[in-house]
Amino acid sequence: MTDKIDLHNHTIASGHAYNTRNEMIAAAYEKGMEVFAITEHAPAMPGSCHEMYFMNYRVLPRNYKSMTVLYGVELNILDYEGNVDLPENILKEMDLALASIHMPCFKPGNVQENTSAYIGAMKNPYINIIAHPDDSRFPVDYEKLVQAAKEYHVLLEVNSSSLSPASYRENAKENYQEMLKQCVKYQVPIVMDSDAHVDNRAGDHAFAQKLLEELKFPENLIINSQIEMLYDYINYIRK
Repeated sequence: MTDKIDLHNHTIASGHAYNTRNEMIAAAYEKGMEVFAITEHAPAMPGSCHEMYFMNYRVLPRNYKSMTVLYGVELNILDYEGNVDLPENILKEMDLALASIHMPCFKPGNVQENTSAYIGAMKNPYINIIAHPDDSRFPVDYEKLVQAAKEYHVLLEVNSSSLSPASYRENAKENYQEMLKQCVKYQVPIVMDSDAHVDNRAGDHAFAQKLLEELKFPENLIINSQIEMLYDYINYIRK
């Protein structure tokens, strides 16, 4: 499986990661990534960045040697309507935006409520990826999630960190099996991401790759091997 892209990574700016921006970028380049994104946690996450941090992304270079470097945000979904913790005037300046559910920022609901939260976030025109929709503490109707991803032209993430034996997320493998079955049914693409918080995990999709290979998931639905297809899904426009 060709793997050139990693769109979900954190630096010390997120408050609970352990390497600098330059260290993460260099590590991803050594792993052979061709497109790499820094996506810091948005302000509702304890210890993370202020809005001003994201507003100043314009000063950062979008390349490192032969690798494209993107800058975005991992938004926190705050409620069952899918509201998030940065306004649209900031989001529209991001190269890409992920949205996810985290325990410090979201009260777990029932299947209908959690699914509505994800779908509400997808309706935001500047949200490109739903990150780690895989935790049984936040049960989801995966058929509805996948149908909405197709309708709103949003990527669904297979988060390699969630599949690690060290992960705190519950039943990620079983939940991804159901999500990926629906992705095949509705022909909805996915992206493998590392969700790296330390440089030796940047660009590392080993656990995600293993699951996709076990399921014989079609490669044409995996964005990581299709850079041209990626740019149809994110906010960044190549100059």
